[in-house]
Amino acid sequence: MTRLLAIANSGAGSSDDQVTDQVIRALEKSYDVELVSTGGLDDLKEALAARPDLDGVVVLGGDGSLHAVVAALHAVDRLGDVTIGLVPLGTGNDFAATLGLHPDAVSAAEVIVEGTTRQIDLIIDGTGNVVINAAHIGIGAEAAAAARPWKKSLGPAGYAVGAAITGLKGLTTPGARLKISVDGRTLSRRSPVIQVAVGNGQFVGGGAPLLPQADPSDGELDISVSYTESARRRIAYAFSVRRGDHHQRDDVVYLRGSHVTVDGDALRCTSDGELAEASQHYEWRIVPAALTMYVP
Repeated sequence: MTRLLAIANSGAGSSDDQVTDQVIRALEKSYDVELVSTGGLDDLKEALAARPDLDGVVVLGGDGSLHAVVAALHAVDRLGDVTIGLVPLGTGNDFAATLGLHPDAVSAAEVIVEGTTRQIDLIIDGTGNVVINAAHIGIGAEAAAAARPWKKSLGPAGYAVGAAITGLKGLTTPGARLKISVDGRTLSRRSPVIQVAVGNGQFVGGGAPLLPQADPSDGELDISVSYTESARRRIAYAFSVRRGDHHQRDDVVYLRGSHVTVDGDALRCTSDGELAEASQHYEWRIVPAALTMYVP
């Protein structure tokens, strides 16, 4: 019988316990399921090392939990050995939305029971870390930083608060001077940049379609670069991101590639929701079909 390890975040509150029980019962219709709670990368690696005969891993959580499990599987060289399921129990659940998973946890678990799978690409950054959904530098990262104090109390609405705070601060902030190269070719446009995004997933920040044409199985990175300068155009850009049509603007370059480098002014980066300190150099490359996931 197929053996699955269901992984829950040990920091989750008791409010998730009933839903978790319902999910496990749904999975047990077809699989031998073991539930564990882990608190970090080391816990995940230990759990995986202790179970060499696993067929699959089910993530009970959001984008951060999925990132942690994929990072652990990558670290112990087991991404090719197990199939990954995702039951969205996080704040944003952005990658789940790209995969078309139902927001209801039990309905998402039924997808795993049905057993349809799909090969998913993986992004590796310049430090060797994995990115499963998206990474972005500039105003999006600053919005993520501003949203931190609000996410716990407001949930997904905290992202909107962070974006509003950052938007007001950024109306008069000059853009960054960056050299951006895709597959060895440097983008010719040189005007100040306010945001660079790369990714597999379409959504960030609890549902903003930052990379609206992204397909996590096409073997390519989606890349969006915004050169928006004036306050009026920045406001319009923010609204267009929420609608998902910013890639059609004349001050945005939207393209695909397999390897991206960014050099220039120091900017912070958010990668799968995790905020990093400012750096003058970023790099991302795609690894096609690096993992297999249960999908609708």
